[in-house]
Amino acid sequence: MTIEAPETEVVAQRRVACDGGEGALGHPRVWLSIPHDTNEVECGYCDKKYIYDPAKAVEK
Repeated sequence: MTIEAPETEVVAQRRVACDGGEGALGHPRVWLSIPHDTNEVECGYCDKKYIYDPAKAVEK
């Protein structure tokens, strides 16, 4: 049996919303704050990891 790794998303802001991304099959929307010391945070429901990258904000 293979367990799929949690999804990772690189973002340009330190505050992100996660709802599981599966519509009605997802989870309640939660707001997560990415701390300055680690630059990453994981959702407590689905384990999706958000990584803050300041260069991504410049790309917009």
